Amino acid sequence: MTVDGFCDHTATNAVDDELHEHYNDLMRNTGTMLWGRTTYQLMESYWPTLVKNPSGNKAEDDFAALANNMHKILYSHTLQTADWNNTELKHELTREDILQLKQQDGKPIAAGSPSIIVQLTQMGLIDEFQLCIHPIIIGKGLPLFRNITDSVNLKLLKTKTFDSGAMVMYYEL
Repeated sequence: MTVDGFCDHTATNAVDDELHEHYNDLMRNTGTMLWGRTTYQLMESYWPTLVKNPSGNKAEDDFAALANNMHKILYSHTLQTADWNNTELKHELTREDILQLKQQDGKPIAAGSPSIIVQLTQMGLIDEFQLCIHPIIIGKGLPLFRNITDSVNLKLLKTKTFDSGAMVMYYEL
């Protein structure tokens, strides 16, 4: 997201090899990725193609393979199918489903869509926020925490800074 809190993957060119490697490590240690329709369609429109026709950029090609192979749950009220490898389609995100997912043995669950992050925050089901802030102000767009009406107190655990100027901040509730 941008310094002013907007989610827009087109607003920055700071997704370099170093940042891809960071997310590759995150995905290697994630059991399930939760996405809403918009993010899923964005990811699904690009990464499977890169699996079939690698770019030659190791960090990007690794990201494509990891995203392709990981377990994904797509939450959508409108889509009727999800054709990307290892994708499970659900029409409603419920507290009970997430609690059941969290009880399963294995790796952590990650939420990669603003809409899913907001819903999980509202349900009190986020254990840790990992917010990647890019050094740009765009002044408009989709705010990450839109529709959060109650304050959520966070404790900073650590930060990680990248050569691009991007920074990941790790918070717990």
